[in-house]
Amino acid sequence: MPTVRDVTIALMRELGMTTVFGNPGSTELPMFRDFPADFRYVMGLQESAVLGMADGYAQGTRSAALVNLHSSAGVGHALGNLFTAYKNQTPLVVTAGQQARSILPYEPFLFAERAAEFPRPFVKWSCEPARAEDVPAALHRAWLVAMEPPCGPTFVSIPIDDWDRDCATFTARTVHAGRAPDAHAIGACADALARAERPALVVGAGVARDGAWDQVIALAERHQAPVRVAPMSARCSFPEDHPLFAGFLTAGREAIVAALGAHDFVLALGGPMNLYHVEGHGPHMPEGCDVWLIGDNHVHAAWAPAGTAIVAQCDLALNALLEGTAPAARPAPALRAPLPRLDGSAMTDAYVLQQIAALRAPESVIVEEAPSSRGPMHDRLPIVRKDTFYTTASGGLGHGLPAAVGLALARMQDKVIAVLGDGSAMYAIQGLHAAVQHGCAVSFVVIKNNRYEALHHFGRIFGMQTLVGTQFPELDFCKLAEGHGVAARRASDAVGLDEALRWSFAASGPTLVEVEVL
Repeated sequence: MPTVRDVTIALMRELGMTTVFGNPGSTELPMFRDFPADFRYVMGLQESAVLGMADGYAQGTRSAALVNLHSSAGVGHALGNLFTAYKNQTPLVVTAGQQARSILPYEPFLFAERAAEFPRPFVKWSCEPARAEDVPAALHRAWLVAMEPPCGPTFVSIPIDDWDRDCATFTARTVHAGRAPDAHAIGACADALARAERPALVVGAGVARDGAWDQVIALAERHQAPVRVAPMSARCSFPEDHPLFAGFLTAGREAIVAALGAHDFVLALGGPMNLYHVEGHGPHMPEGCDVWLIGDNHVHAAWAPAGTAIVAQCDLALNALLEGTAPAARPAPALRAPLPRLDGSAMTDAYVLQQIAALRAPESVIVEEAPSSRGPMHDRLPIVRKDTFYTTASGGLGHGLPAAVGLALARMQDKVIAVLGDGSAMYAIQGLHAAVQHGCAVSFVVIKNNRYEALHHFGRIFGMQTLVGTQFPELDFCKLAEGHGVAARRASDAVGLDEALRWSFAASGPTLVEVEVL
């Protein structure tokens, strides 16, 4: 009779989860006995990096990735990036070991107390199966729930002695979980758009997740509607060199109202539009503006402070809107004036980002985690192709570096460029090891300002002139990279920056460029 391990491996193969991201401990090892040759194991040197790599891989493949962690302590290490995966709406099946069932009553060493509760609320579903033979069914349910919109991580705790128990064969089921829009609601939205005199679109990460890039362009052009990016969007959902691109909304109530004040109709697609990072007052949207929200996340629809919401996938909803609206006779909005080019006389983050944009291939993939440089990035590093930008939706650090590795594993034919702050990079520097082990063509560009600049920015807002412990000029990222087996160069002026970037972007394996900025 087959074992739980035999049946589970067959199920994972059927579901396409043959790449396993992990950092196992003793309670996980029986899963890997007679590990099949057609599976790939990606070792992360710390569990946060494991989750980040799996997140990037799942986003790159658009399918749930399998994660294997150690009980309690390992899951705890991974929680920061589990939170980010939850906010990213990334489908993951996370497993963790548990001590043998026979000794659980005695609180054994390395056991997980209330294991299924520990990762909540940052998983959609979690369990520890009641019987060993229930493990395949639990993992199948975890995969189905992870892949159901809104996608997200799930969790299964598996006792160490379950893997060798007898188990009946298991047959996977098919669940069609797509979220189509309500026909009456989408018709009402189309009518409101047709009546509008000054419409605008706001796009969030869900547009990219749902593959609706082309439909957004078509709808914007049909109605000559300027397009803005929702606050803190983790993906690029509209080409930033398009004449109708109108910039990025700020995560503040008054700023959003001011940016949208000229419009009588706003359609927000694929994510929360009223996402705030600072306290605000007054209305959430301009007075008299007809606001509509479309996205697959019912939670976003429920807490949105304004507007009529339609819970649906963006691609399906936009197809219906395009069918239901005729081209509008509206004048084209004024073009945004291009910024003057920087000459490199001052080595600023804006100049570094300008040169990345100038020297990279347009189809290369940008993974960003440099929070204090996000404004200059918006100004100087336009994203012009679909599925070429990824960042953290949670605001937590330690996602970008390993996510870049995971994306490179998913898209081995593409150059991946990780734009990282020096503080951010140190949260998951161990991810460099996996990039070397798997030959990932990632260019890690570390913008080194020798401090947590984001904290200094907020400190100035709060009237604080001195922040304790936020400076770290002694970090040497070239040595850190070389210690992990990654070739590295340092750039300190404009000529050296261009040479280092060209070298890195042409490399077939992982490289790192450290750039010290003002």
